[in-house]
Amino acid sequence: MLLLVALTLLVLLTARHEASRVQDQTDALAADVAAQVRSELLRMQQGLQALPSQAAPAERWHADADELLRRNRALLRIERRSAQWQISDSANSAYAPPLFSLIGRSEMDVEAAAACSASRRSAAPMFSRSYFVPLPGGTGFEVLDLCLPVLDGGRNDGYQLATVSLQALLSGALAPEQARRHEVSFVEADGARLARAGAARGRGVYRAETLVDLAGTTLRLRMDSAAGPPSLIPNLATGAVLGLSVLLVALALLLARDVDRRARAEGLLAEALAFRKAMEDSLITGLRARTLQGQITYVNPAFCAMVGFTAEELGKAPQPPYWPPELAEAYAQRQAARLAAGAADAARSREGFETLFMRKTGERFAVMIYEAPLVDGHGQHTGWMSAVLDVSAQRRIEDLSRQQHERLQATARLATIGEMASLLSHELNQPLAAIASYASGSLNLMEQPDADTPALLRQALQRITEQAERAGRVIKSVHDFVRRREQQREAIGVDLLLEAVLPLVRLQARKSGTRIDTELPQPAPRVVCDRTMVEQVLLNLARNAIQAMEQVSDPAARVLRIRVRQTHERWVTFYLADAGPGIDRELAARLFTPFFTTRSDGMGLGLSLCRTVVEQHGGAMDFDSPVPGTHAGTEFRFTLPAAPAAVSAASADNETRTVAT
Repeated sequence: MLLLVALTLLVLLTARHEASRVQDQTDALAADVAAQVRSELLRMQQGLQALPSQAAPAERWHADADELLRRNRALLRIERRSAQWQISDSANSAYAPPLFSLIGRSEMDVEAAAACSASRRSAAPMFSRSYFVPLPGGTGFEVLDLCLPVLDGGRNDGYQLATVSLQALLSGALAPEQARRHEVSFVEADGARLARAGAARGRGVYRAETLVDLAGTTLRLRMDSAAGPPSLIPNLATGAVLGLSVLLVALALLLARDVDRRARAEGLLAEALAFRKAMEDSLITGLRARTLQGQITYVNPAFCAMVGFTAEELGKAPQPPYWPPELAEAYAQRQAARLAAGAADAARSREGFETLFMRKTGERFAVMIYEAPLVDGHGQHTGWMSAVLDVSAQRRIEDLSRQQHERLQATARLATIGEMASLLSHELNQPLAAIASYASGSLNLMEQPDADTPALLRQALQRITEQAERAGRVIKSVHDFVRRREQQREAIGVDLLLEAVLPLVRLQARKSGTRIDTELPQPAPRVVCDRTMVEQVLLNLARNAIQAMEQVSDPAARVLRIRVRQTHERWVTFYLADAGPGIDRELAARLFTPFFTTRSDGMGLGLSLCRTVVEQHGGAMDFDSPVPGTHAGTEFRFTLPAAPAAVSAASADNETRTVAT
C-alpha cells in the first residue's frame, strides 16, 4: 500500500508539475507579447513624431509617411490634419486594402476625434479606443488611432493621426514557432474577440490574460495554448517502473547508510568516552559529582590524590571524610543550604568559594570550589558537579609575596628619602647662594654707607625674602614631585616666568661676562604649568648654558639667547641657546641620565629633573649641538601646553622685543 500510495502521488505530482510548467510558459509568453506590442507602438509613436509639421511641403511629408508605412506593416493609414480637424494630407499602406473605401473617413472619426481632443488637452500622444472598419466583401479591420498633437510655440498647429491594425500588431509580436502552438488575441471585457493571430486554435486549458496599458486606452491581451491536459496513460507505466526502481534503490541506500551511521556513532561514542576518561584522569583539578541528597557518585583521580581517599571510601562514607571534624557541623549546614537553593539559583551564581579540606593524614589545606548543577538529557536536575582546586601553594606564595612587598615598600620609602635629600641639596643651592650674595652685598654697603644705602639695603632684604620664599616653594614643589602627585598648575604668561628667573641668571652672567638676549612675542603667550617647577627648569638650563660658555676665551662671544614661540595652537616652545663648545656625541646619549655629570662639583640631577618636569606637564625636551645655522654651541628646547585663552595661530608673524644685558 505504501508503494501504491507513493506511485499514485508520483503520477499526480508529475501531472500537476507538467500542467504548471505549461501554464507558466503561457503566462510568460503573454507577458512577452504584451511587451512587444508596447515596444512596437512606441516605435510607431516615435516615427510619427519624426514626420514633418504642417509647414512642411506635401511632397516631403508624403515621402516620409510612405517610408514609415513601409517599415511598419501594422500601420494602415497616416493623416495630417489641421487645427480645425481638416485632413491636409493622407497616406495608405501598400500592404493592405485602402481603409474607409466602403464608409467614409468623416463618418468614422468619432474615436479619433476623442483621442485628439485628449491629446490636445494633455499635449501628449493619445490612443483611441479600438473600432471596426468594414471593407468590401464582408471583411474588415479592428483598428485604433494614435493621435499626436503638433505644437508651435505652445500653440496647437494640427495633428498627426495614424491608424493601426490590431491583427497585424499581434502577428508581428508573435514569433512563428510560438504562433504554431498558441493563439493570441485582443478581447473585450466580456470575452468577445477583437483580433487574433496564430496558426493554431487555443483549447482553453492553459490560458493567460494581461493588460496592455496605453495612453488613453487599455487593451486586454489573451494567450491561449493549443496544448491539452497532460496524458496519464503513457506516463503511468514509465512512472511506476521508475518510481519502484528509485524506491528500491533508495531503501537500500537508506539501510546501508543507517548501518554505517550506527557503526560510526558507536565508534565515536566509544572514542568520546575514552577521551573524556583520559581527560578527566589527566586533570590536576579535582572533579566531584553528588546527588541531590549530597551523596558522592563520582570523583576523578586528581580529587582522590588531593584528599588521600579512594573513590570507594568516598562513595560509601555517610559524611565526606575530608571535612575537618571541628568544621563538620558548619559544612553540613552550608551543604544543606546549597542543595536547597536549587538549580536555577546555582546557575545564576557560579562564583567559586574558598574553604578548608583535610587530607587523610590530617593535614588541613585550602581549596577553591566551583559548583554547577548536573542536568540530564531530559533537562531534569539530577545532582551537582564541582571543580576543586588546591590553592594551598598559592596561599603560601601570596604570604611570601606580601612579606616581600612590605620589605619593598620600606626600601622604597628609604630611596624616596634619599632622592628628596639629593634634590633638596641641588635645588636649594641656587636660592641659598642668592641669599648669601645679597647678604654679602648688604654687608659691603653698610661698611661705606651713603644716601642710597637704606634704599639698596631695603631692596637687598626684599630680594633675600623673595629667595627665602622661593626656597620654600622649591622644597614644597620638590616634595610634591617626589610624591608623584598632581602639582598646582595655573595659567601664566611666559614673560612672568622669565622675569622671575632673569635676576638670578643675570647675577651669574655678570660674574662670567655673559650677555643675555631674550625674544618674546607680543603679546606674550600664556602656558598652563607649575610655576615654581618651570622656573627651576629655566634656571637650570640658563645656568648650564652660562657655565658651558666659561670655556670661551672671548667674552664678547658669550651670549645666551632665550626665545619663546607659539609653534602650535596647543603648544608653546622655549629655546635656550649658548655659544659654548657644544656637546660630544658620546656624552649626548647619556645627557639626561640621573647622576651623570661632566663637572666635578655637579650632582647630575639638573637635566634629568628638567626633562621629568617637562614630561610631567605633557611636553617634550630635546637639544641640538651644534646650534642649527652655526658651527658651535648647544640649543635646548622644550614645550609646554598653551593656555586656552592664549591660543594663537602658529604661523602668525609675531613682533618680538630684544632685551640685551
